[in-house]
Amino acid sequence: MEPEDLELLYTIENDTQLWCVGTANVPYSRFALRQFIEQQTGDIYTDKQVRLIAENAEGEVVGMADLIGFSPAHMRAEVGIIILSRHQGKGYATAALCQLEHYARTFLRLHQLYAIVAKTNSSSERLFSRRGFSVSGTLSHWLCLADGFHDALLMQKILDE
Repeated sequence: MEPEDLELLYTIENDTQLWCVGTANVPYSRFALRQFIEQQTGDIYTDKQVRLIAENAEGEVVGMADLIGFSPAHMRAEVGIIILSRHQGKGYATAALCQLEHYARTFLRLHQLYAIVAKTNSSSERLFSRRGFSVSGTLSHWLCLADGFHDALLMQKILDE
């Protein structure tokens, strides 16, 4: 991430409709997000995460893709993808996931990627399924949303098979 990405990060992190797909449930100030951007070293081994900005062929920002919870010892990372609502349904999430898989396999030499997907998020479940992720379990009452607790699916993909 670069300082120019502050407004995008502010928009995404403070969109309450997206809180159900992540771990945040409080708004972030621009100051806090600016500090987050400044503190990132760009080294996944140091930060244990990498956040990448997704752009289309015209250079327009369409969303973000993350590898978080990076574990070099266990050779795995969690995937997170957010595509801005006006760009959804155009294949950008699939393209971002393909790029993350390539990066994880080729440069990080990871053994697996995983995603935690709300059981009610059928579009995300389809995205990961189409890319070869399989449901390996259900996490009961995993997500606390405005209307109560919801189950989540643990989806995994072994990269070196």
